[in-house]
Amino acid sequence: MAQFFTAKTKKKNLISAKMTLNVTQLDHIGAGIAHHQGKIVFVPGALPGEDVNLQLVEQRKNFAKAKLINVVNPSEHREVPACPHFDECGGCDLQHLNLEAQHQYKSDTLSNLMAQHAPLEKVSKSTLTGEAWHYRRRAKLATSYNKQTKRLNIGFRKISSHDIVPINECPVLKHSLNALINPLVKQVNKLKDRKTLGHIELIEGSNGVFVIIRTPVSICDSDKQALVDFAHANQVNLQLQHENEFEVLAGLQLKPSYTLSQEVNLKFQAGGFVQVNTEINQAMINQAINWLEPEEHERVLDLFCGMGNFSLPIAKLGTYVIGVEGVDSSVEQARINAQENDLKNVEFHACDLSSDLSAQPWLRKIDKLLLDPARAGAYDCLKRLKELNPKRVVYVSCSPTSLARDTSILLSYGYQLQKLSMIDMFPQTHHTEAMALFVKK
Repeated sequence: MAQFFTAKTKKKNLISAKMTLNVTQLDHIGAGIAHHQGKIVFVPGALPGEDVNLQLVEQRKNFAKAKLINVVNPSEHREVPACPHFDECGGCDLQHLNLEAQHQYKSDTLSNLMAQHAPLEKVSKSTLTGEAWHYRRRAKLATSYNKQTKRLNIGFRKISSHDIVPINECPVLKHSLNALINPLVKQVNKLKDRKTLGHIELIEGSNGVFVIIRTPVSICDSDKQALVDFAHANQVNLQLQHENEFEVLAGLQLKPSYTLSQEVNLKFQAGGFVQVNTEINQAMINQAINWLEPEEHERVLDLFCGMGNFSLPIAKLGTYVIGVEGVDSSVEQARINAQENDLKNVEFHACDLSSDLSAQPWLRKIDKLLLDPARAGAYDCLKRLKELNPKRVVYVSCSPTSLARDTSILLSYGYQLQKLSMIDMFPQTHHTEAMALFVKK
């Protein structure tokens, strides 16, 4: 039988001559959009309204990517980036845009995506915003040993690269973590076995500051003692991580934790998922509870519950909560957190939420539903939940694209989108989070 093939569009990396283009808007990942010879041109670092000098560095059939050379006429919203590593580091990509304009861009992006799937005329819109700097309570620093300099580079990945940008500060980290970077880099580079070290995790918890150093192979005793001395001098808890095992070198706390205004304390494992923005996470929980309107006689199902970030504050109000999560270690931690907070009106189950849920013992009559899925969204899960028929659904999303797609399912089940909130969990970046309230007609 004859086979027919369609040739794929080839990527052409020929660099064009310099040209000047006008930027009209930002795309969903914060790059400027211009037009040239019928093609969309993506220009990272450019802002709407600016004329910019650039070179095309990648050309496809319908679009091109460009390198920004300089800005001819800066936007009124342009700012000088506060971080000295901005030009290289791939972490914060919107520091050149002032905070008010960042919020407007994220709100517009969310509304434009949602409008493709639901009418927004009668939807109540809001925003959750907080401090622009020093908001992250956790960071994972990458490491790479340089054989020429014999130094261990510590920092974040470069833009579109696996190479590491060595850093001496990070102004989006909590002050306690930011202040640790320089002394930590100096100390680590005095260790004999420094080239064997993996990533380094920094965490600020309610119970102290934690430094967790991944060590794929064991390090010598003198290095361990040097790290103990460093920990005592800087008053931090310090642990070595070998696979999933943790060796405590300094400090009495085994796990970091954080305390919520609902008088709930949650412990979490280093390396596991936790919301990194302390202020916004609390505001997000408050808003979810306010929208969900849980009552003592009701049953609330919390899907993708993690280690209980939403489940336990809701259970604290007296409502019975069923939390379901696909990561076994998170479910185990959620159960421990429930026990340590003396909450008996909550149960947790481990389950792959993209699988067939029909035989699951926890799938019983509920009154309200909360979802907090990963970036892939809850499409497969929602297709199997029509029979539950909750009165209210609160959907917390780290991907507006997935939320917009999943909205279509909920509308087909007879729900109305009543409220929509842009959540600025990560200021100085293009990342947009959201919360939506769906109410049964």
